[in-house]
Amino acid sequence: MEEGMGALKYSRTAYEEALDVLSSLIVSRRRCDKSGDRFELLFEYVKMLDLEESMSKMKVIHVAGTKGKGSTCTFTESILRKCGFHTGLFTSPHLIDVRERFRLDGIDISEEKFLAYFWWCYNRLKEKTSEDVPMPHLFRFLALLAFKIFADEQVDVAILEVGLGGTFDATNVVQAPIVCGIASLGYDHTELLGNTLGAIASEKAGIFKRGAPAFTVCQPDEAMHVLRDKASQLDVQLTVVPSLDPELLQGHKLGLEGEHQYLNARLAIALSSTWLHRTGHSNLSYKEQSGSLPEQFIEGLTTASFEGRAQIVPDRYNDIESPEDLVFYLDGAHSPESMVVCSSWFCAAIKHNQEGILDHQLDDTGTSSNKLLQGYDNDEARKKSVQVLLFNCMSVRDPQLLLQPLIKTCTNNGVHFKKAVFVPNTSLFNKVGTHGLAEANGEVDLSWQFHVRRVWENIIQSEKGGDSQGIGAMVEEESEKPEVSGKSCENSAVFSSLPMAIKWLRDSVLQQNRSIRLQVLVTGSLHLVGDVLKLIK
Repeated sequence: MEEGMGALKYSRTAYEEALDVLSSLIVSRRRCDKSGDRFELLFEYVKMLDLEESMSKMKVIHVAGTKGKGSTCTFTESILRKCGFHTGLFTSPHLIDVRERFRLDGIDISEEKFLAYFWWCYNRLKEKTSEDVPMPHLFRFLALLAFKIFADEQVDVAILEVGLGGTFDATNVVQAPIVCGIASLGYDHTELLGNTLGAIASEKAGIFKRGAPAFTVCQPDEAMHVLRDKASQLDVQLTVVPSLDPELLQGHKLGLEGEHQYLNARLAIALSSTWLHRTGHSNLSYKEQSGSLPEQFIEGLTTASFEGRAQIVPDRYNDIESPEDLVFYLDGAHSPESMVVCSSWFCAAIKHNQEGILDHQLDDTGTSSNKLLQGYDNDEARKKSVQVLLFNCMSVRDPQLLLQPLIKTCTNNGVHFKKAVFVPNTSLFNKVGTHGLAEANGEVDLSWQFHVRRVWENIIQSEKGGDSQGIGAMVEEESEKPEVSGKSCENSAVFSSLPMAIKWLRDSVLQQNRSIRLQVLVTGSLHLVGDVLKLIK
C-alpha cells in the first residue's frame, strides 16, 4: 500500500460511511449504454490516479461472455493461486458485500484495506474531476479501484471479469492483456448489446487486442462467425476449446457444481496455461499431449468456490430441528440459456438428495459442502419432498423467456413445482452494501411481481400433462394473512417482501410437524440470490 494511505483501524461506522459515498456514484439503474457513455473518459481517470505505468505492466487475463464468465475467472484464479502466484480477481456483481468484488489470493479484500484504497481513489478523483470530466459512475469507479488495489498490492496476475458487454466495459481500458477469453454467449442485456447473437458477440469480442491470444468455447454459428471475423481483423489467434474430460480430474469433482462447469473449467485451463507460457512459466502449464493435468491445476479446479452459483444452503433457522427440512438451491441464472442449465442442475441435485440425505457441513467461511449420508433414519425417509420456486427478475427482461425453459426442463426431468413465490428484491438499486435494504413496512410496488405471476400461471395452465396442482393441504397458501399479497392462486403467491416469504417457508415446515422437506430453487436474479443469502446465513 502506498505511503500515506495509512494503516488506521476503521470502525463499522466508517465502512458504512464509505458505502454511502460509494452509493452516490450510482446515477441510474443502467451501467452504460451502447454508445459507450464517453468511454474515453476512463483513460483520463487512469491518468488522474497515476495508474498508466502500473497498468501497462499488469499481467491481465480478461474474460467476457453471457454466462460462465464469473465461474471461468474463479477457476482461473484458483489454478494460478495453487501454482504459487499472488492473484487479484475482480468480479461482479457482489451478493452481500461490495468487497467480494476484489479478491486477493482467493480472499475478499479486508475492510481496512478497502477503506484505505477507496478513500485514496475517491478523494483523488474528486479533486481532479470537473464539469467536463465528471466523477465516474459506480461500476467504472469500482473497476478503477480494482486496478489501484492490484497495482499497489503488486499481484502477479489480475483476472478481470467484464461487467457488461465488452467494447465499452470499464475493464476494457486494459490495452495489453496477456490472454482473453469468451465464455458461452446467449441473449442478455439485449436492450444494450443488440437483439441478435451476432450483435452480442461483436460487443463481447471488443475485448480482443492485437497480439493477445484468445480462447472461447463452442458457440452458436452466428456468434462464432462474428468472433472469428473480429479476431481475424486484429490478427488475434482464436482457439475453441472443448468441454473438460472428467477423467482428467483423477476421481475428483469440480469445486463448482453443474455439468456446464466442465466447459468453464476447460476454458480456465486454456487461459491459465497460456498465461503461464507467455509469462515465462511454461514448466507449470498444461501440455495437452501429456494426457494429464498438473497437480496444481487439479487442486485449483476442485477447490474453487463461487457463491450464488449452483449453491446449496440448508436453513439454519433455530426453530427448525433438521436443516434438511428447508434447503435453498441458489443460482443467479437470468438468461434463457442459463435457466436451462440452472434447472438441469436443480433437478439433478434434488434427485441426489432424494437418494439419501445431504449432510451440509458449513466450514468457517460459511460455505456449504455436500456429503451423501447412507442409512438415514426412517422418519427422514418418510418425509415428502416438495419443490418451491422463489423468483424475481429485472423488469428489462421478459419473464416468459426465463420461466418457459425453466418449467420445460424441470418437467422433462419429472420435477414439478408445487408453488411459485414471487417477491421484490430486498436490496436497493441505489444503495451499495449490506445496509442497503428496502423498508419492509413501506409501500412496495408489486405490479411487476403480479405480472410475472400471471406469466407463470399462463405457462402452467398451458402445459399438458404437467403437475399444476398446488401444495394444497401440505403447504397451505395462507392468503388471508397480511404477508401474502394479492388474490390466492393455486400455483403461486406474491409476497410484499422477501423476509415474509422466508418466514412463510419456515412456518410451512413447522406447521406440517416436519413431515415435509421443502426444496426451494432461488433464481432469476443474482440480486435476489444475494438477498436470500443475507437473510439465511
